[in-house]
Amino acid sequence: MNKKLFVIGAVFLLSLTLLVGCGGQDKQAGTIDYPTKPIKYVIPFEPGGQSDLEARRQQRPLEQILGTSIVIENKAGGGGAVGWAELVNKKPDGYYMTGINIPHIILQPLARENAGYQTDQIITVALFQATPIGLAVHPDSPYNTLDEFIEAGKKNPGKITVSGSGTLSGHDIALMQLEDITGAKYQYIPAQGAAPSIQSFLGKHVDAILANSNDLVQHQDKMKILAIGSGETFEPLPEVKTFKELGIDMIASIDRGVAVPPNTDPQIIETLEKAFLEIANDQDIQAQMLKEGFMPLAMGSEESKQYINEMKKEYSVILEKVKK
Repeated sequence: MNKKLFVIGAVFLLSLTLLVGCGGQDKQAGTIDYPTKPIKYVIPFEPGGQSDLEARRQQRPLEQILGTSIVIENKAGGGGAVGWAELVNKKPDGYYMTGINIPHIILQPLARENAGYQTDQIITVALFQATPIGLAVHPDSPYNTLDEFIEAGKKNPGKITVSGSGTLSGHDIALMQLEDITGAKYQYIPAQGAAPSIQSFLGKHVDAILANSNDLVQHQDKMKILAIGSGETFEPLPEVKTFKELGIDMIASIDRGVAVPPNTDPQIIETLEKAFLEIANDQDIQAQMLKEGFMPLAMGSEESKQYINEMKKEYSVILEKVKK
C-alpha cells in the first residue's frame, strides 16, 4: 500500500513538474510584455523640419496607444545619415526608433561608400506621410507648360538652373529622372534644406525649383507650378497636372516613416506598426496633413519593405546612368 502511494505521489509530482515546465514555455513563446518603459523617437534632422513636426504630432497619440512616454530627440547630420548609421547599431529591444525619409535611405548607401549603413539594415515599421515634389518657375518665366520647359532643356542643355533641397535628396533624384526620361539637361543647384531652396527661388537666384508640396501650397501665388509628382491628382492643388498626366512616367516624392534596428522582435514591430497605422488612419490627422500640403500614407512594415525595394531598383538604374 505504501509502495502504491509512493508511485502515485511520484506520478503526481512528475505531472506537476511537466505542467510548470510547459507553462514556462508558453510564457516564453507567448506575447512580449512591451512596452514597459519610455521609447526614444529620434529625428535625424534639425528641430522645426517636417520630420520633426510630424513626430511631435504623433507623440501624444503614441503615448495614449502604447501606454508609455515617447521621448523625441533630434540628431541631425549628413542629411539624416548620422541618425540612420546610429540606428542600425542600436540594441533591438523596441525602445529606440528613428524617423526615416525615402529616397534618402536608399540613395545615400548607393552613392556613398561610407554612408554608415545599408538600406536593408533599416527595418521599417510604417510609412505615414508623402510629400509630392513639384516643378515650378517664376510668374514671369517664359515657360508656361512642362513641354516648353523640357524643350528649353533640350535646346540649351545645362543653361536652366533648378534649385532643390540638397544632393542625393528627393529633389536631386527627381531632376535625374526628368533628364533621363526626356533627354533634357539642367543645372542642379543644391541648397541646405527645403527652406533655403525656396528662399533661393523666391529671390530669383535660380530659374526653377523642384519643391515640396507644402511649399508649393504655401507659395503658389508666387510661382507657376508646371507639374507635380503625385501618383494622382493632389487634392490641395487640384488644378496642377501630375507628371504622368503630362506624359512623363515618373512619380517624385519624399516619403516619411519610422524604423527600428535590425533583428528587432517581430512582435515589437507589430505593436509599433499598429500604433503608427492607427494614427495614420485618423481622419482628423489626415485632414491636417492635406491642409498643410502633404499626402497621408498608411503603409505597414511589409508593404513599406516592398515599396523600398522597388524604389531601390529604380534609383539604382538612374544612378548608374548618371555615372556613365
